[in-house]
Amino acid sequence: MEKNIGAQIADIREAQGMTQGDLARHLKTTQSAIARIEAGKQNVSAEMLKKLSKALKKNLVTLSPGTVNLSINGGKKLHGTVVTSTSKNGAVGLLCASLLNKGKTVLRRVPRIEEVHRIIEVLQSIGMRVEWDGSDVTLTPPKVYALKKIDEVSARKTRSIVMFIGPLIHSFSSFSLPQSGGCKLGSRTVLPHFYALEHFGVDIKTTDTAYKVTVAPKKPTEIILYESGDTVTENALMAAALTPSKTIIKYASANYQVQEMCAFLMACGIQIEGVGTTTLTVTGIASLKKDIEYTLSEDPTDSMFFLATAIVTNSSITIQRCPIEFLEIELLKLEKMGFKYTKSKVYYSENGLTKLVDITTKPSKLVALHEKIHPSVYPGLNIDNLPFFAVIATQAEGQTLIHDWVYEKRALYFTELDKLGAETVLADPHRIYITGPRTLKPNELICPPALRPATILLIAMLGAKGNSVLRNIYSINRGYENLVERLTSLGAEVAYLEEY
Repeated sequence: MEKNIGAQIADIREAQGMTQGDLARHLKTTQSAIARIEAGKQNVSAEMLKKLSKALKKNLVTLSPGTVNLSINGGKKLHGTVVTSTSKNGAVGLLCASLLNKGKTVLRRVPRIEEVHRIIEVLQSIGMRVEWDGSDVTLTPPKVYALKKIDEVSARKTRSIVMFIGPLIHSFSSFSLPQSGGCKLGSRTVLPHFYALEHFGVDIKTTDTAYKVTVAPKKPTEIILYESGDTVTENALMAAALTPSKTIIKYASANYQVQEMCAFLMACGIQIEGVGTTTLTVTGIASLKKDIEYTLSEDPTDSMFFLATAIVTNSSITIQRCPIEFLEIELLKLEKMGFKYTKSKVYYSENGLTKLVDITTKPSKLVALHEKIHPSVYPGLNIDNLPFFAVIATQAEGQTLIHDWVYEKRALYFTELDKLGAETVLADPHRIYITGPRTLKPNELICPPALRPATILLIAMLGAKGNSVLRNIYSINRGYENLVERLTSLGAEVAYLEEY
């Protein structure tokens, strides 16, 4: 327990640009005492947690049992500028891809969020040396990964652990990984991963607690993915990257995190043709041992969060560094609903691949679309952006049908908007009708255990005049960095509940 709290204290301190000496001076103690606390070598009393909370301006007393709560005074118009954060999904994928490299990997602009911390904890537990410098992470691998020492608690908190399989098949003939958790979104099967990796000679058996993996290496010439999934495409890419032959991956996802993975692997010297399409041709190499530096690109779902927030609060804000190619269909549908905005000329992210624009929103009167709103594989509407249309629909004249065909039961979470004054009718576990416009009302709610449905409750509370409380925001912290601080910078009245 002390080790886990110590790591959180170190992460928060570093994110705020404080040294151990700075924190020691705040607490009137020694730097060595702070070092012991952060290393988990000293018991931390409730009184010390309270002092640390005040010094770091972060509620560690609430954090320690794993719950963080927010107070929102909604109904405020927002103003100013916010910068799109780098991608959570991109960061997690590249942290897994670092397992391919026997050299040093430096990832720049890594978001300090729960999902990233969980993957890093797993990497550290098997021997990866991880060093933070601001938002940059340096990953130095051991000679041999100690998989038997894997942090099972952290591994089971993220579904992304399945993406360890693709890179690790190049280092082990057999190994075991804990079964994963992550968002609770119904029956999200991992079978497509198994079907993709079996082409490389990988056999995966599942137990109640683990994936049992054995490898008899093969060099496939062509793979047709069982479904066009993001993580399964990434797993296939990592398997192909160190297979010294040409592999054609068909029905691949072309989503933003997959393009990010391709950009990273190409920086590693692996040739990939067809980036941005559904057919990827990978010319793999026998081994990878080189020092790599890569800067993460921007997250379209982060841009979409602030677009939805601006719409629901009827505000004019500027959202910088929006990855426009992954927001085009969303913006087109919003335009047809009456949303008004301007955008800058296109410029590029630091990877030289991702096209960016700055978007300035304008207060708009919306009308519901006649046709249903549903997700599709890229370049269609992103599945992770679909929930934002549910909260936007509460402010549109008429009835909107949201069809979330991908995830069983996620539409059930959208009915939580009713507790904030929305009018919804659940047709089945995939379809929900939302009638607007409705005046949103404050309330006290507990976050659902899924990232995007949790964020739309926060957005609705920002639009509801009065005081709301959103409890247990762990699911939001999985995907968004410094969200409270960024909202506050736009004039929102959001604060952590100080329950010492």
